[in-house]
Amino acid sequence: MKKILILSVLFFTIQSQSQTYVKFNAVTALVGVPNVGIETSIGKNFTFSVDVMSSFWESFNGHHPMKFTTLTPELRYHFKENFKGWYVGGHAGPDIYKIQKWNYFNSNRYEDGFGYRLGVTVGYNFKLNDRFLLDVYAGGGWHQGFYKGYYNDGTPGRYETAPNYNKSGEWLPYRGGVMLSYKL
Repeated sequence: MKKILILSVLFFTIQSQSQTYVKFNAVTALVGVPNVGIETSIGKNFTFSVDVMSSFWESFNGHHPMKFTTLTPELRYHFKENFKGWYVGGHAGPDIYKIQKWNYFNSNRYEDGFGYRLGVTVGYNFKLNDRFLLDVYAGGGWHQGFYKGYYNDGTPGRYETAPNYNKSGEWLPYRGGVMLSYKL
């Protein structure tokens, strides 16, 4: 499925008569969480962006798992023109994770599951030269998760009693950074 999506995006960008940028998030790279993407024009004031972010950390301190992968396809509206100034985007995307939720940081619990996100991104593009631009952005929205809760201290079994998957829905800020973008 991932290969089909990547090939579709690449085919779409090759066939389009438009500007296309490959992007790398400099902020998340500082903490060892790669975030790469591609963005292309699809019309006047509209671009399509897709990025993947993954954390391969088993934990930050030996007790709290921090592994996740997110895929974020997004339609963006640029107020001036594509790749210049302010934009707003809407996105929906899946994620998988083995992570300790924000409200369990002082416990011995973590969640192993998958989910989806529906949200909005607000950003600003700074043109550096003909080939490079900075994309500064932040976003968030609704995350719906389906997970199994476990103990991270060796205690056997699950800490919750849901027969299959437990469910959790939350409004969260979950996107942000500075993408260094290179025009193809």
